[in-house]
Amino acid sequence: MRIIGLMSGTSVDGIDAALTDISGEGYAVTAKLIKGVTHPYPEGVRSHILSLCANAPITPAALAELDDAIAHHFIQAIQALNVDLATVDLIGSHGQTIYHRPPASNPAQSISLGYTHQLGRGDQIAAATGRTTISNFRVADIALGGQGAPLVPIIDACLLSHPDHSLAVQNIGGIGNVTFLPPWDRKGTPPKQIKGWDTGPGNALIDWAVAKLSAGEKTYDHNGDWAEQGTPCQPLIDQWLQHPFFKMPPPKSTGRELFSTAYAEQRWQEANAHQLSEADFLATLTDFTAATIELSYRQFLPKLPKVTLIGGGGSRNRTLMKRLQQRLLETQIGTTDDKQLDADYKEAIAFAVLAYWRHHRIPSNLPSVTGAHRPCLLGEVWQP
Repeated sequence: MRIIGLMSGTSVDGIDAALTDISGEGYAVTAKLIKGVTHPYPEGVRSHILSLCANAPITPAALAELDDAIAHHFIQAIQALNVDLATVDLIGSHGQTIYHRPPASNPAQSISLGYTHQLGRGDQIAAATGRTTISNFRVADIALGGQGAPLVPIIDACLLSHPDHSLAVQNIGGIGNVTFLPPWDRKGTPPKQIKGWDTGPGNALIDWAVAKLSAGEKTYDHNGDWAEQGTPCQPLIDQWLQHPFFKMPPPKSTGRELFSTAYAEQRWQEANAHQLSEADFLATLTDFTAATIELSYRQFLPKLPKVTLIGGGGSRNRTLMKRLQQRLLETQIGTTDDKQLDADYKEAIAFAVLAYWRHHRIPSNLPSVTGAHRPCLLGEVWQP
């Protein structure tokens, strides 16, 4: 089947669209990227999304308008692929997360269920494209007591598992998340030993700092060149690693609700107290992301993997990749490109696969990852 996967993550830098050829039965699938594009959000829409993620008040009418605007740009991302939609079988759209609340881990709290909200109207995408669209993938897992995240580990398992050795797949978008894959020949049902969780901030703090320090002229540190000019402040990194999230055992997920603009501003004030230069601050944030990944692996993985494959925008940050390798000398750091899974469009491809499984009524959450009570179908189906 030819399926378009759509993804916009916590970096809110744009919408990835991946036309993907998917075949196979059950979990024995193959996914080949035919064509991928990234459609950037206009600055006004991006700013509105980020302010909402930072708890800015909004009226119901304004929320509806933003939902419409995001759907419009998801449709534009599809159009940017410049393919004949009559040749496309399905569309799988993650939408744009504006709020994510993991289930309460404290039984004394009155609310125990999680909650997640993605904008981007799957119904409107189906109507505009004439293609069946599947969206709202996270809520079914949450209804069963799960985190609703991360959802990609099962795709990592089915596309990247090695029969003879374990490996880790680390996505570094706005937020980082890891999948631990035990040896598996990719036959039958994915093993229950697969683990996955959010490791903490990925690019979100780095991107915030670049925008702040460049007065909005830049939105990310290209190749990590700016951070490469600075020196990380290890005392600050050690201090930041004391945040309770990093010590919380999986299953766990997070987002801009925790690693927010207010959180970043506090880190900036602490950097000023240490008299860090701008380059030093970026170097410290970059190494902090690497340190959160290292800490997460050493605390919660059954063992360090032989190989770690990086996907997402962070895979293009050479300074971050170098710091990761320095911190994890026991594992070989590469990218999912090394296994013919495009690192830039990996998450969009994943939602194409999730749409494929929903179409074939195959459960696609992993309770060992999300903490849900049982496997279930993910995604709401919208007919054109």
